[in-house]
Amino acid sequence: MLAIAAAELGFRTVVFCPETDCPASQTTNDHIVSPYDDDSALDRFISLCDVITYEFENLSLQMVQYVEKSKPVYPSSKALEFTQDRLFEKQFLQEQGIKTALWHAVDDISSLVSGLSQLGGRGLLKTRRFGYDGKNQMMLNHPNEETLEKAFTAFKEQASILEEIVPFLSEISVLSARTKQGEHIFYDCPENQHQNGILHKSFVPSRIPLSVQKAAQEISATVMDALNYVGVLCIEFFVLMDGSLLVNELAPRVHNSGHWTQKACVTSQFEQHIRAICGLPLGSTYRHSNCEMTNLLGSNLQDFKYYLTQERTSVHLYGKSLLQPTRKMGHVIQLTGPVTKSKQ
Repeated sequence: MLAIAAAELGFRTVVFCPETDCPASQTTNDHIVSPYDDDSALDRFISLCDVITYEFENLSLQMVQYVEKSKPVYPSSKALEFTQDRLFEKQFLQEQGIKTALWHAVDDISSLVSGLSQLGGRGLLKTRRFGYDGKNQMMLNHPNEETLEKAFTAFKEQASILEEIVPFLSEISVLSARTKQGEHIFYDCPENQHQNGILHKSFVPSRIPLSVQKAAQEISATVMDALNYVGVLCIEFFVLMDGSLLVNELAPRVHNSGHWTQKACVTSQFEQHIRAICGLPLGSTYRHSNCEMTNLLGSNLQDFKYYLTQERTSVHLYGKSLLQPTRKMGHVIQLTGPVTKSKQ
C-alpha cells in the first residue's frame, strides 16, 4: 500500500526482503530478494534509492544503521531502537514523563517472581522483541512456581517484560505524521476493538471525548519531537475509566488501525508517510465520512465475497500466499454515514 501511494505521487520504488512473493513485490518497480544481513545486496538496494523506509520493526538495528550511513532512512535508527524493544520503549516514555502501565524487566525466573509479587500476582508477560498480534505474550494470574517455569521456558528464556493488567474503558490510536522541519499533523483518533490479541475492528468517530483525544495527540507530538521523528507514527493508548491515558505501545510506521484513512480521508496514512519522508507538504487529514475498518484473517477470509456485494464498502486483499487462521490477509472499509465528530 505504501508502494501504491508512492506510485500515485510519481515515485519509483524498490522493495528489499527475503521472500520471493511478498505482497509489496506485486506493486514495486524492482524487488531485491536477499537475507537482510547480505551487505552486497544491501549495497545494491542503497544504490537504487534516494530515501529509504521500513514497514515493520522486526529488523536488525545494525542493518538500518548500516543503510543510514549512505542514504536517509525514515523513521531513523534511533526511533527503531526505542520501538522494537519493549523495555527501551518503556524507559524512553518514562524519561518523557509519559504514563504507561506499571512494568518490570524480566531476565530470569527470580525477576519474574519479584515482578509478579509487586503487581499483586497478576500480569502480562511479553518478550521484549518480536511480539505482535498477541504473539509472544502470556497472561499470568497467581501462577505457581511450575507454571512460571513453563512460561519462561515457552519464551525460550528470552529477555521479557511483565506489564500490569490495566482495567481500561477503551483503546484508541493516535495516527500522526511529522516532517523533517518538525511540522505535525493528526488524524481523528479511531477506537479499536481486539479479539484474541489481534485488531478486529477500528472505527471513527470514537466514542471517547474530543478532549481526551486531544490529550493523546499532544502526547504523540511530544514523542515525535523527542525522537526527531519523520513519517507516520501510531501510538496505541488505553483510556481509563476516569478519562486518563496510558500509552500501550508505539509503532514507527503506518498502522493497521489507520487503514480506514484510505477511503474516509482526503489523504491516506500511506500517502502521508510518503509525503513526509520525501520532503513534500503534508496532506489534509480531513475525514469526509464516518467509517469502520474490519480485518480479514485467514479464518474469515471468505467473508470478502459478502463484503463485495455491499454498498459504500471496499475490499483490500494483500495477495499473501501463505494462509493461516490468525494471519491478516486483507481488510474491509465501510463508509457508515455522513461525517460526525466525537463529543466534547
